[in-house]
Amino acid sequence: MSVNKLGKFAVIGLSAAWLAGCSTTATDTDSSTVAEDAASTEQVEDSAAAGSTDQSFGAGEDDAVTSVIVDDSAEVAEEPMTDPLAGVDTVFYFDFDKSIVRPAAREALAKHAEFLVANPDARIVLEGHADERGTREYNMALGERRAKAVSRYLTIQGVAASQIETVSFGEEVPVAFGHDADAWQLNRRVEVRYE
Repeated sequence: MSVNKLGKFAVIGLSAAWLAGCSTTATDTDSSTVAEDAASTEQVEDSAAAGSTDQSFGAGEDDAVTSVIVDDSAEVAEEPMTDPLAGVDTVFYFDFDKSIVRPAAREALAKHAEFLVANPDARIVLEGHADERGTREYNMALGERRAKAVSRYLTIQGVAASQIETVSFGEEVPVAFGHDADAWQLNRRVEVRYE
């Protein structure tokens, strides 16, 4: 069944349920209730016309219309949504020709792991990179090893492997274009990207 047909059936079903709920008729014993309902409905309409916006209306006993005054003056101050990973590193650097996670990166990775464990629907991509030294194939493999080292660290912390994807860019996506030790250090990295 298509979604369009399912939607039409839902609209028809809800309409029929609404009509069935509204199909009561007044009897001789209900005449006082009908008069009270009409009077309370007029009061509700008068207060609504007067610009009163702090009332809520609903059906009371025997479907009589009732009103409840809601005090909006004491609104609850909403806590601003803060990013639990604000200020946490997303780029982790490696030594030359190494794929070992540095001790300095472990605290930030532990925070990423904590977030991922608490949010099982969150997904990350670990992008491995290398500097320009070495062959293209070697650097692709080195970037992959680096991404997998971070992935292993996160899974040891309790993150599900299904939440992690690894990809290697090797030397193809440098952040520093120099040909010296400082530029090479910046290019030997793994970047954490949330999807």
